[in-house]
Amino acid sequence: MQHIKIYHSHSLRAAPDQPEIIIEGPVSAESLQELIMHTKLDAFRRPKEQLEALVEIAQLPEGRIIIARVGSTIVGYVTFHYPDEIERWSQGHMQDLIELGAIEVADDYRSIGLGKKMIRLAFEEEQMENVICFTTEYYWHWDLETSKLTVWEYRQMMEKLMKSIDMIWFATDDPEICSHPANCLMVRIGKEVPISSIEQFDRIRFQQRFMY
Repeated sequence: MQHIKIYHSHSLRAAPDQPEIIIEGPVSAESLQELIMHTKLDAFRRPKEQLEALVEIAQLPEGRIIIARVGSTIVGYVTFHYPDEIERWSQGHMQDLIELGAIEVADDYRSIGLGKKMIRLAFEEEQMENVICFTTEYYWHWDLETSKLTVWEYRQMMEKLMKSIDMIWFATDDPEICSHPANCLMVRIGKEVPISSIEQFDRIRFQQRFMY
């Protein structure tokens, strides 16, 4: 399985008097080791530990990290990697099934579209057309307190974000996703993915067919 990684970078300013923000990736583990994490990137781990996790993902053959940074400070990131071995989605060890794992943007840099810009950069030059890319959205991971959004408003925001890279809602009988109606599975099937992989993914999505 060839995991195509084509580096791209873009820049923007939140306002004319604001510092330049560089959006780039996939970035190498070596590049990440020269950077620091914004102190507010702590949704999943403490910032230093999260940076170590990003470095580990960047070292994986399938792993890719997209970042937004101001100077040497990471203010946002997106991760792509194989699903965790303890999850349903790792069954069958599909070489062309990639999870969009985490998206995080520091509080001070929200509302300027960094999340959308980072994930769209990951798909530039059709570099992920040979994989099925999926993400599992769980409401307990959402920052409802800071965003001041309701569960359903946040769900709508996440769906809109994923639709910007042509991800669409897919049904599944996965117990975790089915445990709350706001949870969902979003999927993008690359145009070079073989039918056999699509069928295998369908078998992973539904394992309790007697229920239907």
